[in-house]
Amino acid sequence: MWTAGAGATAEVQEPGGKLRCSSTRHIPVVGVVTEDEEAQGAFKTMDLHRVSNLLEETDKDDLEEKQLKSVKKLVQCYQNGFPLRDLAQIFKILNLCAEKIENQPHFIESALNILKLCGLPFLKKKVSDEITYAEDTANSIALLGELMKIPNSELRIQICKCIVDFYHAEPPKKHITGYQQASSSYKIKMAEVGGLAKTMVQSLALLENQLVEKLWVLKALQHLSTSEVNCTLMMKAQAASGICAHLNDPDPSGQLLFRSSEILWNLLEKSPKEEIIQQLSNLECLLALKEVFKNLFMRGFSHYDRQLRNDILVITTIIAQNPGAPMIECGFTKDLILFATFNEVKSQNPLVKGLKLSNSYEDFELKKLLFNIIVILCKDLPTIQLLIDGKVILALFTYVNKPEKHKIIEWSAAQYEELQLHAIVTLSSVAPLLTEEYMLCQGNAQVLAFLEWCESEDSFFSHGNSFHGTGGRGNKFAQMRYSLRLLRAMVYLEDETINSDLCEKGAIQQLIGVFKNTISKANDKEEVIVLEIQSDILLILSGLCEHHIPRKEIFGTEGVDIILRVMKTDPTKLQTGLGYNVLLFSTLDSIWCCILGCYPSEDYFLEKEGIFLLLDLLALNQKKFCNLILGIMVEFCDNPKTAAHVNAWRGKKDQTAASLLIKLWRKEEKELGVKRDKHGMIIDTKKPLFTSFQEEQKIMPLPANCPTLAVMDVAENIRAKIYAVLGKLDFENLPGLSAEDFVTLCIIHRYLDFKIGEIWNEICEEIKLEKLRPVNTDKKILEVITTASENIGKMVASLQSEMIESQANQDVQNEQKVYTKIQATHKQRELANKSWENFLARTSNAKTLKKAKRLQEKAIESSRYGEHPPNAIFHRTDIKGLNTTVPSGLVVTVESTPARLLGGPLADTDIALKKLPIRGGALQKVKAVKTVNESKKSVPT
Repeated sequence: MWTAGAGATAEVQEPGGKLRCSSTRHIPVVGVVTEDEEAQGAFKTMDLHRVSNLLEETDKDDLEEKQLKSVKKLVQCYQNGFPLRDLAQIFKILNLCAEKIENQPHFIESALNILKLCGLPFLKKKVSDEITYAEDTANSIALLGELMKIPNSELRIQICKCIVDFYHAEPPKKHITGYQQASSSYKIKMAEVGGLAKTMVQSLALLENQLVEKLWVLKALQHLSTSEVNCTLMMKAQAASGICAHLNDPDPSGQLLFRSSEILWNLLEKSPKEEIIQQLSNLECLLALKEVFKNLFMRGFSHYDRQLRNDILVITTIIAQNPGAPMIECGFTKDLILFATFNEVKSQNPLVKGLKLSNSYEDFELKKLLFNIIVILCKDLPTIQLLIDGKVILALFTYVNKPEKHKIIEWSAAQYEELQLHAIVTLSSVAPLLTEEYMLCQGNAQVLAFLEWCESEDSFFSHGNSFHGTGGRGNKFAQMRYSLRLLRAMVYLEDETINSDLCEKGAIQQLIGVFKNTISKANDKEEVIVLEIQSDILLILSGLCEHHIPRKEIFGTEGVDIILRVMKTDPTKLQTGLGYNVLLFSTLDSIWCCILGCYPSEDYFLEKEGIFLLLDLLALNQKKFCNLILGIMVEFCDNPKTAAHVNAWRGKKDQTAASLLIKLWRKEEKELGVKRDKHGMIIDTKKPLFTSFQEEQKIMPLPANCPTLAVMDVAENIRAKIYAVLGKLDFENLPGLSAEDFVTLCIIHRYLDFKIGEIWNEICEEIKLEKLRPVNTDKKILEVITTASENIGKMVASLQSEMIESQANQDVQNEQKVYTKIQATHKQRELANKSWENFLARTSNAKTLKKAKRLQEKAIESSRYGEHPPNAIFHRTDIKGLNTTVPSGLVVTVESTPARLLGGPLADTDIALKKLPIRGGALQKVKAVKTVNESKKSVPT
């Protein structure tokens, strides 16, 4: 029978079989266990309060023996693990035992036994116990770190073992009835909550000369550092600097370096990287890293040593990213440059004398890591002199060559290719800083020769199995790609010595040839890398030709052809994300730098309909291209032949260039938040061009060399460029404009006047803000200027109103014409219907027919002259006996024509269908009949 816990009421059975209630003492659990239950591993409990109270007593003679006995009994009772509900009391007992160790050494065994049991999984009776006792568990586990302060080696080692067991927990020896294990990650989570990692880091300071204990602490921290929470706690305890500073401490086992580097790795990965780098960026840490790396580089021959050496170099590379790290001061930079170049540049330095690298994976990775750290180190300008002394450029250029099969090298073909690409990438960062060394090594000549080999039909087989070799398998695109990047970096320096040397060596013609070859050799798999190559070629050509007319002439028609080819690219490809956007930007830049200013190239560009292609791109309405295209258009319009091409262009729905530009203006003003009414008219005549940004910003007094908001607005949007293009086309006689376009054109036409007015308004506002009072003459001039500017706005607004009114009137007139046409159509239809009804009435009703006949005869009679002139011959115009009221047309009767020629009643000829019978009967068939002109009057014969 079980009783409840402390403070509860228990039911106890009396001898008579009755039940009575009694209040239990304040103890965790009191239970009675049968022999069967004990055999099955049932949980035995004891009075933990009594044990802790006993340990706190100090005034009895045989007290120590009783205390040890009670603790021993506790260990036996909980040999299968501690329940979560008893954990707080048990760790209190552990703490009391640990405090007695210094004066009573016998308690060490008791403390160690309790700690060993802490390595077993904690037990829970209810599912909710993990949440209910979470705070007690976290505080208990945190106590382990505090116990590290007790100066006892065995205790410290056992604490570390206990922490390691959190991550490698062993199952309990027996199953305990009524209990189940807490989740495997529960201890780890509670260690995070209790801040155990921080106290363990702090305990390292107590173990300076105790290697064994220190190694165990590092092992525990190695496990704890797998958690982001613990890494953050360790960072706050300055774990990185504390551990790194002692990397080089004596350790025959080698565990100190291994575990320390692992902890540093975890800290860099799982805690704020910048803070860890800051902790490691001190002279003490870098000197320790330097010594460790040198020892492993020179004396490490095992697979493990090489891996550890590379790990240390990666950590150093991360630290080197901090500009404040004293890499040069500690001599680490100089040694790293030496190690990176000793294979390519012979050195007498004893550190590398007789040293060789194998083609093992670790040494291969080391070489790449050394190239990589050079790129990072060169960002610190004081490093440049060390790079010069170390002949880094010369060493890297040994890889910018065609691979020689007969030459014995220590690397495999795939390794050499990867190192070659890595070396060229490194040169792209280092060479721009060392231009003199680059030129001394004939850098331009070597790169151009290497490019020539990249174009050749050599049987070289590229592996393309590295990061830098992406897209280059079975071809030389990867080598070409990074060589062009190197050239681009050098050209962008705008060093005339380098650029002139490139042009003298035929770089322009060679690059144009490379561009053409990439078009013919590329396929879908290499599309991305080919686009990048083409973009870089155009950027290099732009850098070489800008401001140099002779070089633009060398670029010539061949260069213009490749630009036109790119501009004809399907616009849908711009949305694929493969790099067509970048290529188009490079193309537009090359138009600006390689064509504009060279009249033969400009004329050839115009002749090949280049302006049409530019306007086609502008019509795509992609904002990222508009500014650059309009800038090119402004420059091109200086050529007198351009205007005709611009005016001749037609886009979709027969749109003209002027209409397109005005549409772009309206769109730009809408995005800028310029105030316009529904017709596009000016609302504020004082500030007709003001954007929403200008409205929000307050005018501030600025120095004379600082641009104001009105001036900055000119450069920050495309309105000024649209004004310039339309101005060069002449604002008059622009084709294909609607009334709305003309309204907007009025504003564009006065853009410069409005902008000048804005600037004068800013000047007036600044004078007021600075509380200056201009002299009367200046004051009057300012008033005149501002008034004139406002009057221009009013004039434009009035002109716009007239245009809108005129257009409205024109619309009304056009509408009236349409209505008139519709009415005429309906009237004609009604007359036709009425005529048809009359016709039907005459054919179906004899009285109507007779009436119509009488009216017809009356009309004929009324149309005749009353008197005939003398000697006149009268001809009748009607046919006697004809029963019809339909006009029979013009009929000519020839009295003298013989009847035999016209046929008799049996005649059946084609002419009978065309001529009416004159005297009755059908026409007779004759051989030939002469048709008399109907327009002539009959003449008697």
